[in-house]
Amino acid sequence: MKKSMRFSNAFGKFMFYFGNIIIGIIFVSPLIWMISASLKPEAKIFANMDSLTTFLPVQASLSNYAEVFSRLNMPLVFKNTLLYIALILVLDLLVNSMCGYALAKFEFKGKGAVLNLVIALMVLPMEAIMLPLYIEMSQLGWVNTLAALVIPFVAKCFSIYMFRQFFCDVPDDLIEAAAIDGCSPIRTFFQIVMPISKTVYATVFILDFVAHWNDFMWPFLVMTGEDKRTIQLAVQSFFGTQPVHYSAIMAALVVSAIPMIIMFIFMQKYYVEGIASSGIKG
Repeated sequence: MKKSMRFSNAFGKFMFYFGNIIIGIIFVSPLIWMISASLKPEAKIFANMDSLTTFLPVQASLSNYAEVFSRLNMPLVFKNTLLYIALILVLDLLVNSMCGYALAKFEFKGKGAVLNLVIALMVLPMEAIMLPLYIEMSQLGWVNTLAALVIPFVAKCFSIYMFRQFFCDVPDDLIEAAAIDGCSPIRTFFQIVMPISKTVYATVFILDFVAHWNDFMWPFLVMTGEDKRTIQLAVQSFFGTQPVHYSAIMAALVVSAIPMIIMFIFMQKYYVEGIASSGIKG
């Protein structure tokens, strides 16, 4: 009986890990193929697509990466992208965390209506407001400026909701003890609440970084100068010249994906903890 139970437990664990490995390989396979294709000559990219050999970098070389860096000013592109994302992240984490904290811990007239509005606006797609938002940026004279990339995305309903869900679990006794010690609400927030909220800050950081790093449509609309292109606009430029070299495109995509991969590797622990603690269930 004991041997049977041990065998059953061992077999169950084996199937669990085996299934997870297979699912992981399926999800990672497009990335593996992209990296392999970026090292191949143009004629070999779409060869043997019906077999596993397509994932092998046949006649591998770095010539495609050399072409990417020769056609694009990658340091400038990365600088433009990281600058505008950094500004958005700093303002987003500050403004939306304070809004979420107010909705979680303060009592004021209309609080329920504000929270309902935040939740309702979460389902509003960017496409629904893109045209009026662009007209507004044009009227303000912000087209082709950093302000057009940053200002519209400082306040985010989803970020406010995530912060609010996390701050609801912060003990009221902790906040009351700080008030008894003479801390103002602002000081309590910055010196007590923020230091114990690293997981939700990391979660919002990752979600916003990925969203804006991959954003193409809005920068395409408001940034018209080549010296102000973001990474996705730079990658898109490879499709505008004929003939289209998919080998160079794959190399450009690999280069553009490196910062996200590095960031997620170092911050995935906080991401998982933040999703769990904020009450967002997948």
